[in-house]
Amino acid sequence: MPSFRCRAKHIQFKKVLPTLLVLSCALTACSGLDIKPPPEPKEPISILTGKPGGFKLSNLGGTEESFKGLPVNALLWRAALDIASFVPLDDVDTFGGSIVTEWHQSADNPNQRLKLTFFIIGLELRSDAVRVQTYTQKKLGNDWVDNGRDEALARKLEGLILTRARELRAASVSETTQ
Repeated sequence: MPSFRCRAKHIQFKKVLPTLLVLSCALTACSGLDIKPPPEPKEPISILTGKPGGFKLSNLGGTEESFKGLPVNALLWRAALDIASFVPLDDVDTFGGSIVTEWHQSADNPNQRLKLTFFIIGLELRSDAVRVQTYTQKKLGNDWVDNGRDEALARKLEGLILTRARELRAASVSETTQ
């Protein structure tokens, strides 16, 4: 009986030996490969396609240093936030210079509501650097129906923003001179 067991082990070893030889040859053949990581691309990678040819802020005409601060007039931005503060804000995009409010219903006129959008589009304190759009809706039954834009209110809000920005500038000038 003992010789039978030894013979069975010998037969199994003969079946495994060729497989071990092939694996060891394959592993030693790969050891001579010089595997290097792919080179870093010299131009930016597009986040949309994953390929070279992306876009840098310096391609917009300025240097990367010029984009570190607020990209819009800080006084107009602060003034627009102050003026918009009476309505709950929905979206504020500092880099894009836009403020969008939620729908606001005043206690004086419960059948009408208002939504405001402020755009600060310039770096200088000028009247053409601020735009306001006002949207109104009227209540018909249980539904709100678009009533269009109120251009007169938009111009008044633009004037308030400019006035507030001038007040902020005057306050900052008086603080620096004292």
